[in-house]
Amino acid sequence: MTKTSSDPVHCWLVWRKAHEAASDYLYRGIEETGISDTDFRVLEALLHKGPLPVNTIGPKVHLTSGSISVAVDRLLEKGLVTRVESADDRRVRIVALTKSGKDLIVPIFRKHAAEIGKVFADANPKELQILEKVLKKAGKRARALAQEKRKTTNR
Repeated sequence: MTKTSSDPVHCWLVWRKAHEAASDYLYRGIEETGISDTDFRVLEALLHKGPLPVNTIGPKVHLTSGSISVAVDRLLEKGLVTRVESADDRRVRIVALTKSGKDLIVPIFRKHAAEIGKVFADANPKELQILEKVLKKAGKRARALAQEKRKTTNR
């Protein structure tokens, strides 16, 4: 097979290799901060989205309901988050950053964002816009194909 820039298989391989290299670099940076990737994802979501129900955080940070419960318990024990019943529905627990949690995640996220900037330093703003557009298209198409496949296999 000839590798050309318009070959989807070649694009997939380049995308995967780039993702693996960037992930290795970026996760190592998070690891150096002393917090786990899971804790980083939960704290970052709360930093940018504000207080959230526990069951909303899990899907946002790609954690199962059991894993998000364990993560929130761990962050609660460290004093980095609070967890309270929702005023609207007592079955719902709302998680929010404490001052200590915010003081911890803000500099860690700033460092992480700067490292992401380094990864994309060779791309100009127009290239980044194109990349984002293409990745969104591919992601939406893959999601639709997966849903279609689930429908046909569940018949």
